[in-house]
Amino acid sequence: MITTTDLKKNYPSGEGNVAALKGIDLTVDTGEFVCIMGQSGSGKSTLLTILGGMCHPTAGTVEVDGTALYGLNDDGLADFRARHFGFVFQSFHLVPYLTALENVMLPLAPLKLAAEEKRSMAAEALAQVGLAGKEGRLPGKMSGGEQERVAIARAVVNRPAILFADEPTGNLDSATSDQVMGLFAQLHQAGQTIVMVTHNPENGSYAQRTIRLKDGQLAV
Repeated sequence: MITTTDLKKNYPSGEGNVAALKGIDLTVDTGEFVCIMGQSGSGKSTLLTILGGMCHPTAGTVEVDGTALYGLNDDGLADFRARHFGFVFQSFHLVPYLTALENVMLPLAPLKLAAEEKRSMAAEALAQVGLAGKEGRLPGKMSGGEQERVAIARAVVNRPAILFADEPTGNLDSATSDQVMGLFAQLHQAGQTIVMVTHNPENGSYAQRTIRLKDGQLAV
């Protein structure tokens, strides 16, 4: 599903360039649940954003299901991202004045589907994460765990090939974190490919495989 070859990323700094990634070679198979772990500054979030088509690498290649991701032009990359990827972040990024259903419908806006079909897909995604019956709730009237579930529903509503998650339980207490990670496990069991960044070893235990980064390189 994902293959990277000699992936490098440099960021400019006052004293030249800082190497965030130093030649990453990895593969993620279809249906796999992979966890990327490492200390702060190890490059794990940088790697996730490059895999997700949100940040051009300095060198190297990323192929997703046979497509050279950064060989696409900006419009092609945006379209590929919208059709094939779902994203869950530490901050939920929910629109406060939209209902749960309306928030989940947002990724469907560019698609040429009837409004009723979009509503049906969003309701199905909310039911998938255990929020059936709460479609009309505003984010401010929901718990942190419920808001995270809305964010996950929004990420999977377009039935993405790959779900990317960056510290998805970073703002949640331990009990709620366990519930959310249990939901990721259910999605994986249903066949979802997941790539997750976390610093939490307990979250990592839910994954099939853990990739460890240290100073921008794969740790042996």
